[in-house]
Amino acid sequence: MMRIQKWNSKLKHYNVFRSSNSRYFSNSRSSDVFGPPPTSPQRRVVVTGLGMVSPLGTGVKASWEALIEGKCGVRALTADDLNMEGFENETLLGTLEQLPSQVVAAVPRGKNVGEFDEENWLHPKDKKYMARFISYALRASEEALRDAGWSPEDSEQKEKTGVAIGGGIGSISDILEAAKLISEQRVRRLSPFFIPRILINMAAGHVSIKYGFKGPNHAAATACATGAHSIGDAFRMIRFGDAEVMVAGGTESSTDALSIAGFCRARALSTKYNSSPQKASRPFDCNRDGFVIGEGAGIMVLEELEHAKQRRAKIYAEVRGYGMSGDAHHITQPQNDGHGAFLAMERALKQAGLFPDQLDYINAHATSTPLGDCVEAKAIKTLFTEHATSGNLALSSTKGATGHLLGAAGAVEAIFSVLALHHDIAPLTLNLEEPDPIFHDGFTPLKASRKMSIKSVLTNSFGFGGTNASLMFTSPL
Repeated sequence: MMRIQKWNSKLKHYNVFRSSNSRYFSNSRSSDVFGPPPTSPQRRVVVTGLGMVSPLGTGVKASWEALIEGKCGVRALTADDLNMEGFENETLLGTLEQLPSQVVAAVPRGKNVGEFDEENWLHPKDKKYMARFISYALRASEEALRDAGWSPEDSEQKEKTGVAIGGGIGSISDILEAAKLISEQRVRRLSPFFIPRILINMAAGHVSIKYGFKGPNHAAATACATGAHSIGDAFRMIRFGDAEVMVAGGTESSTDALSIAGFCRARALSTKYNSSPQKASRPFDCNRDGFVIGEGAGIMVLEELEHAKQRRAKIYAEVRGYGMSGDAHHITQPQNDGHGAFLAMERALKQAGLFPDQLDYINAHATSTPLGDCVEAKAIKTLFTEHATSGNLALSSTKGATGHLLGAAGAVEAIFSVLALHHDIAPLTLNLEEPDPIFHDGFTPLKASRKMSIKSVLTNSFGFGGTNASLMFTSPL
């Protein structure tokens, strides 16, 4: 009876809306001509909750404090990292030995403070249908929702709460295991949960199911720009009225044999620092030689401004701009002039309604690759000109501490950017000993965390296929 009454109420509201916007609706069902669709004002969106699982620790506080203190989440690669369950020990050790890159930025696991307790988030019964990247998303989402104080019980509130969590790769180790079964002619032993374990959108699906959120259910898969695109897309969903609250971000767990081997074959990973892992990820440094593969998850709770105010939520920042572009150049390499990155940043600034000299801090995508870091620096210098060389624009890449978290990178770095705004601290670029020659005068990445007034931040994320995203946040009202 209650459900029927709610539907009748919704129908009544719709009829009132239709009559008050009669000029937008055709007068005849048989008419071939429709008026313009209803217009709605673009709404303001704020960040009210943060959650994180990273190589620096589990939880936002643990990760942020480790970052600012100059700690590093990179370590030597081990056989256990390769996720080759079911393979003979000889094959496992042989694979490990053949990998040119012997460093990894893995999430620390255990029961101590700041470690990921797998037993809490990946119960034995859950392992049948839930891959590790999903469990990271669940852990980070719970923290973000708790931080936001958002736990709706009312069905209407749940219908206005959505999820946008993407991933770059999913669970490659499951695919490797399935291929082994086929090669051994044991395909009938394939798990019925194989497909649900590997699908990128299952992280968003599990969060939606756990909390009963029936708003937009969305999953971007844009390589290393995934986390940023997920947050940006969620921002627009709220802005245009599709939801009041969105749980948004990215997740990844691809520190497995096949993923590492694939990136090694693409010559993307660091190989020079196998004997000193914590020196391997060195964005913008002259001696960089590739990125360090990592894992983790970053989740934000985004909320319509008036909705957040009405419930007196804590507001970290306002999402002010979201810029996107495509290089249209190469499957893995950016254009030498950085025009794609330039366009993404320029569009984020334009949407935010700010001038380049009003930006205080940039969290760069810089992954520690020889070409990519230099190209991004060129784009920043081209767009911000004198402001970049004045020394007033703080710039850093936090991947020196975390490695490259692929599909989770953009979300984790967006959180770091919001925290920089919240705490008035611009984090350092770890392992920056000899900056690339492109840097000079005041245009130099931070070698140490800097206490400063920060009112606006921009974070970049770029991915294979030439996909680029820039997010801009400003201090709350």
